[in-house]
Amino acid sequence: MKKTLVLLAAAVIAGSATFAQNITSLTPGSALPAATIKMKDVSGKEISLDDAKKKNGLLVMFSCNTCPYVVKNQARTNEIAAYAQKNNIGVIIINSNEAQRSEADSYDAMKKYATDQKYNWYYAVDTDSKIANAFGATRTPEVFLFNSKGTLEYKGAIDDNPSDASAVTRQHLHAAIDEVVGGKAITVKESKSVGCTIKRQS
Repeated sequence: MKKTLVLLAAAVIAGSATFAQNITSLTPGSALPAATIKMKDVSGKEISLDDAKKKNGLLVMFSCNTCPYVVKNQARTNEIAAYAQKNNIGVIIINSNEAQRSEADSYDAMKKYATDQKYNWYYAVDTDSKIANAFGATRTPEVFLFNSKGTLEYKGAIDDNPSDASAVTRQHLHAAIDEVVGGKAITVKESKSVGCTIKRQS
């Protein structure tokens, strides 16, 4: 019996790994996908990416409540989200961890986390990881910045050192926001997102 359970667990892990490997992520220049799918925000409202978008664009961040990299980046998340809003770019943080929805990433846990972190933007439940699948998102945190026309301008990490805020030499997302708002070409369009895997249902 124990051997069967071990083999079953291994099969599930292998299946999840294969699924992650087969995901195709959006590339810069792609149009905003799944824009009208409604998600439940921690406020109780049903909102879509189109609803969250503002005059100068939309910042989408895949995140959660517990990933150590999310925790390390939390102050930076709040700073960049506020900066995006200041520049009339909508902000939505999305929790796609469906496999942990009855645990640390439950809706109630998300509401508490949003309150604790003083979120002043959307934090929404991605049912069945539909939005993450449409984006090809695989990590938390992972960001996607779209311009006013809904075109992807930048994707990846907030900056060049997700592990150590004191060692950051370039703030990729901050620079991309400035360039989008200023109508300039994006200097760095893509970087590697570093974090925990999104916990999809197998």
